[in-house]
Amino acid sequence: MTRYVVFSHGKESGPWGVKILALAAVARDLGWAVESIDYQGMEDPSERVLKLLTVGADLGFAPILVGSSMGGHVATAATVGLNAGGLFLMAPAFYMPGYESLTPRPNAARVEIAHGWRDDIVPVDHSIRWARTHRATLHLLDTDHQMQDCVEELSALFRRFLVAVGAPKG
Repeated sequence: MTRYVVFSHGKESGPWGVKILALAAVARDLGWAVESIDYQGMEDPSERVLKLLTVGADLGFAPILVGSSMGGHVATAATVGLNAGGLFLMAPAFYMPGYESLTPRPNAARVEIAHGWRDDIVPVDHSIRWARTHRATLHLLDTDHQMQDCVEELSALFRRFLVAVGAPKG
């Protein structure tokens, strides 16, 4: 049975940005199939969640969901409907002003977050709060919201994450 890693990009990026390309290479190297959802032109996070649920339902058993910024919110919200095998988040847009009550709860056995100390878009304190509340593993990096300068470190964290959730053998 094919197992998938499904990526959800942020509000202002695309489905195959630098981070997703790097993490997709890690996933493929470990024997995972990869899908990256294109949310461009979709501003409403709820519409993005519905799209992820629709695509994810066709992918089979317990996909690994990966999300960046708004994509982190979307991936987390979709864990309930997709019975996610794991959740890996980068600077997830949690507890944003006006949307605090919409911050989703995770439904995945393993949840890890990477967030930059210098993030000026989504405060790092939001990930600290969320990780504490949901007992998620939190990796704090010396980077900004885009995390472009630490793609190698993110790739190493993601590799360890996939191995821990039981990456399929190629």
